[in-house]
Amino acid sequence: MIADYLEEVLNDAGYEVCGIAPDVETAITMGRACQPDLGIIDLRLPDGRLGTEVAAALCPGTRFGALYSTGNPDHPMLRDAMGVACLAKPYTPDVLVAALHLVWARMMGEAAPSTLPNGLRLLH
Repeated sequence: MIADYLEEVLNDAGYEVCGIAPDVETAITMGRACQPDLGIIDLRLPDGRLGTEVAAALCPGTRFGALYSTGNPDHPMLRDAMGVACLAKPYTPDVLVAALHLVWARMMGEAAPSTLPNGLRLLH
């Protein structure tokens, strides 16, 4: 239900959503088929696996900006994770859209602004 709502928020903000994946394998398959520029990846997935597996499969050799969404932004797996940023839950739709804009800007080589959206942390 939350993913469906976020899809609506992103569509309203002008993003094209290629789909919602319930697990690592589906996310990787969908990512390889759609070749998205950006992805919002939950750190902990329902099957107990981590979204870092998705970014590790999709980031190398592509221009894919991974934004992790998590209730634990200090999770040790994020220290070396492929991706651009991590957004702490809970967040508002406006903060999510601002975070995606920033992830895109970083993918384009722009410097990070001096002030980040609330709950956003850049990786690496």
